[in-house]
Amino acid sequence: MAAEGGGKEMNEIKTQFTTREGVYKLLTHSEYSRPNRVPFNSQGSNPVKVSFVNVNDQSGNGDRICFNVGRELYFYIYKGVRKAADLSKPIDKRIYKGTQPTCHDFNPLTATAESVSLLVGFSAGQVQLIDPIKKETSKLFNEERLIDKSRVTCVRWVPGSESLFLVAHSSGNMYLYNVENTCGSTAPHYQLLKQGENYAVHTCKSKSARNPLLRWTVGEGALNEFAFSPDGKYLACASQDGFLRVFGFDAAELHGTMKSYFGGLLCVCWSPDGRYIVAGGEDDLVTVWSFSDCRVIARGHGHKSWVSVVAFDHCTTSVEDGDPPAEFSGSDEDFHEHIHFGVGRERANSAHSRLSKRNSTDSRPVSVTYRFGSVGQDTQLCLWDLTEDILFPHLPLSRTRTHTNVMSATSPPATGQTSTTTATTTATSTVSTTNPSGTNGKDNVSNSSTTGNPANSIPSTLPRSNSLPHSSAPTGGSTPNSNTDSSSSSTKGNSIIDSAFIATGVSKFATLSLHDSRKERHEKDHKRNHSMGHISSKSSDKLNQLSSSRTAKAEVAKTLGTILCPRMEEVPMLEPLVCKKIAHERLTVLIFLEDCLVTACQEGFVCTWARPGKVGLLSSQNNPANSPSGTVV
Repeated sequence: MAAEGGGKEMNEIKTQFTTREGVYKLLTHSEYSRPNRVPFNSQGSNPVKVSFVNVNDQSGNGDRICFNVGRELYFYIYKGVRKAADLSKPIDKRIYKGTQPTCHDFNPLTATAESVSLLVGFSAGQVQLIDPIKKETSKLFNEERLIDKSRVTCVRWVPGSESLFLVAHSSGNMYLYNVENTCGSTAPHYQLLKQGENYAVHTCKSKSARNPLLRWTVGEGALNEFAFSPDGKYLACASQDGFLRVFGFDAAELHGTMKSYFGGLLCVCWSPDGRYIVAGGEDDLVTVWSFSDCRVIARGHGHKSWVSVVAFDHCTTSVEDGDPPAEFSGSDEDFHEHIHFGVGRERANSAHSRLSKRNSTDSRPVSVTYRFGSVGQDTQLCLWDLTEDILFPHLPLSRTRTHTNVMSATSPPATGQTSTTTATTTATSTVSTTNPSGTNGKDNVSNSSTTGNPANSIPSTLPRSNSLPHSSAPTGGSTPNSNTDSSSSSTKGNSIIDSAFIATGVSKFATLSLHDSRKERHEKDHKRNHSMGHISSKSSDKLNQLSSSRTAKAEVAKTLGTILCPRMEEVPMLEPLVCKKIAHERLTVLIFLEDCLVTACQEGFVCTWARPGKVGLLSSQNNPANSPSGTVV
């Protein structure tokens, strides 16, 4: 990651950035905001959120966008990289009194050019079902706040269902609703359905069908976000207690857990094939968790404050067979051009389907590179590559691959560094068959790290902690596959309560060495002053601070150095391909689309970044003579 200059340059807002695919450019004329374009005073307001849906319009302009700013909710035709945004003509605009929108989600199954189903969660706990095309309000759930009085933190339609949706609250509870049922005039009564470690699931006791169908109580504190796996069978929950919990949704069975390095987890997302989960939060890190092995496989350090959103880029994730890649004798520019216009485009189109082939019995390994991004309260956008040397550290690595740094714990990234671009490297990784930990036998946790078997060897560039034994077979049941057919809404509704338990194996935990004498570098470098929550914490009572601090340290001591929360030196540390300041206020949205990526900040500005090769072609089609560089008119 290349460093930039300090002072004025560091505070400059970037309007473009470069990756190996090319240059991403901000389209200033495709910016969405309130019609007056005045920055919103975000003090005390809920985060700006963005939702998309495609209504399959015959005109070819079927994308619709919804975003909330303060008490206001807007619904527009999204023109993306094609045309400039016309903010004077929203399809629907709503201003709420006494409460604020906090989150929203479209149902893609029912969306048409004449009607869409949009769920909106509110700060007072209600959930509204509206149709912004017809300008109708269908239903209001939890209207009297008898189900939950706390803020709605996340709302999602259940994948494959036209009627079921899931709602999370800052109380730590989740509720499953059916749009066909009422909420009743009295508070619901529950009976226990399933209970496990730090979670419980209750059904609603009622003679007639009513909402909620289920109540999930997950962890301690707020449930900040949840995400369904691509096939809809699993549910990943990020909680304020710092735990990631992954459940089999139909069986309400806990599949696996992970603990943040510090503080709460704020966001979570799945890889396109459902094999990996990325979470971010108050430790300023992005953490990559393997679904099949139920363990942390990497962390990423690039943000200087809390990470608010993580998302995978399904268009840039690449898959290739075990054959060595074609060699290029031309310049780096020729290589990039070939990747972008030739091989890269084919990979992007076929990656989603080919990811599932990695379970085949073919003896040839499959090379995979996952791209994901993150944005945070430090106003920075980071892009990351998760490459084969991280995913399969014990396999012989003989193929050329793109650059992803794997940093030793003794060489942490300098605070404040940002990235400009990452060039493709052609160096071939080597496999070390010697002890990567040196002569100190205390650092070895398994004899397998010192054997001469190439299949169990690790690359010399990895931290010595990668000599930890890895599970040779999946231990957590089947992997979610995005190619699996989604069940119908009626089947999904019945299986919520009646489905059988999913059999989950027990991971064999590796015994990790504890370095009690070494104080973690990241703990020293963590800058809570960058975080928004630090302001309010100053006014709390000192005795309560001391008590909570001791409790937090005790909890950290229980998990640090275990498979739930490995130490910094025990897993590879990713370095971002790109790390750019792109806004004046904290960032709250990151969405990857086919032609662009979309970001939003707390000032209420929704920005479109054209992918390489998209802006020049489309802007010249719109106005070949007068289009300024990097914008669409």
